[in-house]
Amino acid sequence: MNGPSPTDLLVLHTVRLKGFADTVAVAARFGLDPDQTREELLDAQARGWISRSSFGDLTGWSLSDLGYRHNEAQLRDELDRTGAHATVAAVHERFLPLNARAAEVFTAWQLGGGSPTHTLHLLADLADELRHLERSLAARLGRFAGYHDRFTAALARANDDPAWLTSIEVDSCHRVWFELHEDLIATLGIAR
Repeated sequence: MNGPSPTDLLVLHTVRLKGFADTVAVAARFGLDPDQTREELLDAQARGWISRSSFGDLTGWSLSDLGYRHNEAQLRDELDRTGAHATVAAVHERFLPLNARAAEVFTAWQLGGGSPTHTLHLLADLADELRHLERSLAARLGRFAGYHDRFTAALARANDDPAWLTSIEVDSCHRVWFELHEDLIATLGIAR
């Protein structure tokens, strides 16, 4: 069974995946209505699941320990409701060796050990693998759709601006890959 994830789950889960995000970014992650997202965030804040804070000129939401546990329960319930546990677990197993490769590529790039052309080529290979992983996941849980498009969009932009490879300031290849990893382990209830 593949149905849309409830909005309250998507909002709270986005805060978890992003770590710290403003209302606009939370709404944009799953294409949610900004007004409804703001209401969901305020409800989650009232329940103690998230808090809003500012750092310099940045203001955003972050998950509390209580929110983390609530999101885990939401994800368990969703897996039970959709019967998607076996699919997500199988994709996670296929993801692990790819994640090791990705970690090597990103680390080499960050340490100055990878040429731009070689790095782009290696990440393009990972993008092809990501397409297959996403197809399996999104067939069972629609909220997994979009990782491949985001990754390939960042990869295309990295041709002109290498910040799109690993920067945390943009929706870079590394950021997308990290979110997918977090999404998989969060969905399965696995500790990092």
